[in-house]
Amino acid sequence: MSITETLNQDMKAALRAGNKVELGALRMALAAIKKQEIDSREALTDASVISLLGKLIKQGNDARELFESAGRAELATKEAAEITIYERYLPAALSDAEVNALIERAIDTTGANSIKDMGRVMATIKSEATGRVDMAAISTRVRKALSTD
Repeated sequence: MSITETLNQDMKAALRAGNKVELGALRMALAAIKKQEIDSREALTDASVISLLGKLIKQGNDARELFESAGRAELATKEAAEITIYERYLPAALSDAEVNALIERAIDTTGANSIKDMGRVMATIKSEATGRVDMAAISTRVRKALSTD
């Protein structure tokens, strides 16, 4: 079963259960998926849905921080709850050891030996790690690994 189908089923269950926060979060995710499908004129793959959920989580974190700084704790709590809901649909996060191994494997596979090759390394990593790790943090680690070589 695809992630989109799972989201649909869970939305129906949340509707039946009367869970308004979960229902709202799932509707927002499904609306974002539908918009992306209309824009691209093709059905999204699970990898694309994972990427989209990652974007929703990032937006939610940004909004939560703004609400907290503005003293709106109730809205920050709602954003945190929605983020938790989205995270249920993402694959398990990679450990530090797995990330290090992934970076080393990508550098070896691409034959990278300088910072100029960072784009190829990041493309290789992105295909394997999207939604499982913060790509900005990976970028910093790849830059460091390529600088020391």
